[in-house]
Amino acid sequence: MIRSFWYSAWSLLVAANLFWAGNIVLGRGLAGQVPPVALAYWRWTGAFIVAVGFAWPRLKADLPLMMRHWRRMLVLSATGIACYNTMSYIGLTGTTALNVLLLQSAAPLIIIVWAYLLFRDTPTPRQMLGVLVSLVGVATIAGHGSWQALAHFRLNSGDLWVLAALVISGFYFASLRRRPAVHPLSFLVAAMGLGSLMMLPFMLWEFTAGARIVGGLPSYLGIAYTAVFPSFLAYLFFNRGVELIGAGAAGQSMHLMPLFGSILAVIFLHETFQPYHVAGIALIAAGILLASLRSLRQKRVIANPNTT
Repeated sequence: MIRSFWYSAWSLLVAANLFWAGNIVLGRGLAGQVPPVALAYWRWTGAFIVAVGFAWPRLKADLPLMMRHWRRMLVLSATGIACYNTMSYIGLTGTTALNVLLLQSAAPLIIIVWAYLLFRDTPTPRQMLGVLVSLVGVATIAGHGSWQALAHFRLNSGDLWVLAALVISGFYFASLRRRPAVHPLSFLVAAMGLGSLMMLPFMLWEFTAGARIVGGLPSYLGIAYTAVFPSFLAYLFFNRGVELIGAGAAGQSMHLMPLFGSILAVIFLHETFQPYHVAGIALIAAGILLASLRSLRQKRVIANPNTT
């Protein structure tokens, strides 16, 4: 079952987006209790501690190759680990979880743009149509089924932080094809360690400015969740999904985050599930299916022993 899961791109991507949706809801809940840079730092430091024991045999074997590509490793660690997550948590201190979940739906389009700029990958008409259909689904949820309500959706400074973070993360996901040809777990652990080191000076600066973790045990349990599920597992799963079907098709799965976020809001925030949720979810699913049909037909199992 584990092997089958590891070779099923969409099973991996669904799990990754579920964990990321939980991270956004939780990150908003921790705003005011855990400083944003500290949350990002301890998230990735904790993930590194959890993962390094599992990865050590492969990491030791793959380290020489990653060191030969140290510039590439630094760029990927800075964009995918350090900048994106820190900026997202800063944004969550000034906006709502719903806004952030909705903004995440721009991620597939941003990844497609980066893939074109970096590699001249031209999206197919089917992929672009799928993105547009999914965006209509997101807009349906955002506007509660009313275009008048959607017209009152406004961006604030927190939203702008999140949008900037999405642009940076889009570069990371589109650039994953350039990562050293090592095992995904080796790459992820090395990137987490480097990203954590990059954030350390900013976390210390935040601490000297008087920011402290408050809220007791629930805050620390929240940090523990971010270290394991949306960090170690979600990034491992998403990176593997990109490896199997490419950045453009994998990026389309990010439309699942608003869907999962709405469901989590119903479960944990006791919000009522409305008919517009059903319509939005149906459109998101249709867009993902439409955009991924070509990728599913052309899917090839990667047989490289370094990535199995």
